[in-house]
Amino acid sequence: MALSEGAIKGPKQPTVPQIPLLTRRAHISRVVTHSSIEKTFKMLPATFKLCAGISYRHTRNMTGLRKNAVIAIHHELNKLSGPGPSAWINHIRRRSSLLSSRIAEETYSEAEQCYVQQGQQALQKSISILSDQDGWQTEIESANGDKVMSKVLPDIGKVFKLEVMLEQKTDELYEELVDNMEQMGEWNPNVKQVKILQKIGQDTMITHEVSAETPGNVVGPRDFVSVRCAKRRGSTCFLAGMSTQHPGMPEQKGFVRAENGPTCIVMRPSVEDPNKTKFTWLLNLDLKGWIPKTVINRVLSQTQVDFANHLRHRMASSGGVEAAIGC
Repeated sequence: MALSEGAIKGPKQPTVPQIPLLTRRAHISRVVTHSSIEKTFKMLPATFKLCAGISYRHTRNMTGLRKNAVIAIHHELNKLSGPGPSAWINHIRRRSSLLSSRIAEETYSEAEQCYVQQGQQALQKSISILSDQDGWQTEIESANGDKVMSKVLPDIGKVFKLEVMLEQKTDELYEELVDNMEQMGEWNPNVKQVKILQKIGQDTMITHEVSAETPGNVVGPRDFVSVRCAKRRGSTCFLAGMSTQHPGMPEQKGFVRAENGPTCIVMRPSVEDPNKTKFTWLLNLDLKGWIPKTVINRVLSQTQVDFANHLRHRMASSGGVEAAIGC
């Protein structure tokens, strides 16, 4: 049988439109990206199940499991984000960072967790006291603008608040008061020694401070064991503290073990000049012993004024030395 020409050639094939090369590449890229996102979404439930698994008591202490869970979440989120992460991915990342912090806290011992909680309580209580602007009475007001105020609070007693403006940047002061804390005895004659007994994570430490006696020995030497919480919130820095106990520092012979807290130093850049710092120091001390309240009030308020002056001198001297080294 004779076949027609059309039968030999077969059915006519549909015409395939010619897609420009760049368009095809973009299309392929979208397909690949979409496929990657689908795979990542499929992986996320398993990743979160891994994290959920660490909440079970029998898996809580498995070495490396918590750390691996957090790393897995970050890995999957990095796949999702691409060059321009969306708002919801950033939100999940922030939540993941919080989870990482919580996991770090859960690895502390019971005693360490207690110290961390004490430090956070001191910070929150201090912020609450400083936020209330009512009821403060002026104790000292210097010609340079330094001011000490006080008020009496239920269950706490008398608290003092120093407010000054310092010429240095907030980061420089934070470094001196937190990172170089143990050097305070070198420039503050009211302090003989500051020693860090224990560090817990990045924010919490236990310290032992020894104060010098006042002129005329009106108030003899005291020592303190304190838990301190150092925090940064945006451009504002906090150093809060309160009395605690530590097995490595029982009461010392020749010193009266005084108590403090809540206390807090707050440093934030000046609104008028970011290179300057508004410095606030909340102070609450129980010096113990038989000392008249009038003497205590005078000593504590003057101690705050003296501290501001000593700190100014220290920072000015440090700045001069750094400038000389730079030359």
